Formats: sequence, structure tokens, C-alpha cells
Amino acid sequence: MDPDLAACAALVERGDPDRFLAAMAAPPAARAVLFPLFAFNLEIARAPWVTAEPMIAEMRLQWWRDMLAEAAAGAAPRAHEVAGPLARLIRDRGLDIGPLDAAVAARRWDIWREPFADEAALWAHLEATAAGILYPAAQALGADAAVLPALRLAARAGGLAGWLMAVPALEARGRLPLPDGRPQAVRALARQGLADLAAAHRGRFGPALPALRSLWRAGPVLARAARDPAAVAE
Repeated sequence: MDPDLAACAALVERGDPDRFLAAMAAPPAARAVLFPLFAFNLEIARAPWVTAEPMIAEMRLQWWRDMLAEAAAGAAPRAHEVAGPLARLIRDRGLDIGPLDAAVAARRWDIWREPFADEAALWAHLEATAAGILYPAAQALGADAAVLPALRLAARAGGLAGWLMAVPALEARGRLPLPDGRPQAVRALARQGLADLAAAHRGRFGPALPALRSLWRAGPVLARAARDPAAVAE
């Protein structure tokens, strides 16, 4: 394996074992797409949490937004174990950086303590963070725009499943991750996620399928939350 790709794979293996397993189940050519994107997702997800200073966290996220803009402009890749491989992927596959940039911007929520204004704001956040990785992965794997509606539904469901699993940790850090934490509201969210996932399964993903496997836990997690919403707080 290419050393840069191996470095991204090692980061994902340590920090995001679910996505690591999904990538390892993919053909080697697909791994060259998935590992840089999954490592990027890990980097921006943890950027708000590595410092107690909000402005420093903002600067860390801005660093990634600047890196994406440079890559889209054809600038030389930054000397960074994730930014370098990601920039080359963006250049070589002609990736649209819009979803990636939106994923970085959405991570600003983790810096501050304001709750989501409503359920729509939560869904928007989940879609930006999850689709921001799935869309570029699908594009880089050779999928066409016809898969985007199904990808959006899958991303919403996968994002919600991951979010529900993170609720205890977010609450422990003083965040308010759900606009309404009552059991009936959690159950309604989980059921919507399951409906989105069922609708997504009717799509034909073709070359994008290896990227979709990163959501392999979504169904069981959402089903558990719908059946026992109190489990989310645990």
C-alpha cells in the first residue's frame, strides 16, 4: 500500500473502526478513495475537541477549508498526512469540494454550546456531515448524479445513527445534542431514520456501493433506538 494511503488507513483504524472495516471490505482501488476521505472526516470531527479555546478550534477548521480551496485551485498539496492524499484525490478525480467544505462548516456546532433550534436544524447538520463524505466518495468511485437522492437519504440515516450513539459523550461535554430528548421524540427520530434507510435501499448505487457500506451499523442502531429510546441516553 502507498505510504500516504497507509497513514490514512492507520488513522481510520485507530479512530473510526466502523469505517475502517467498511473500507477493508472494499476492493483495493476503492480503498484508495475511501481512506483519505474517511481520515479527513475523522480529522474535522475531532478538531473542535482537541482544545478548550473556541477560537483555536475555529482556526483548525478554517485550516481545512483553506486546504480544500487550495486543492480545488490546483495548488501543491500541503505537507500533511491526510491533507496531502486528499488534495491529490480532489485533483485526480476532479472532486466537487462543496460537500467537503459544508461538512467542515457543520463541525462548528461542536465548538459552541448552543442547542439546535429545532429538529430541522439537527437534520441539516446530520446531512451536511454525513453526505459531505458520501457524495465525494461516490463521485470518486465513478457514480453518476442519479444516485444522489438515495445517497442523501442514506446519509441522513447514517448520520442520525452515529449521532444517537454519541449522545452520552456529547452530553458529558456539556452539549445539548437533541432538540427534544423525550423518549417519544427520540423514537420519532429513529423511525424517520429507518424510513430514510428503507427508501435509500431501493436505489441502485452501482460504483458507490463501497462508500455506502460505511453505514453498516445504521439499521441496527436505529432499530434499537426506535424500540428502546431510553437506550440512547445510555
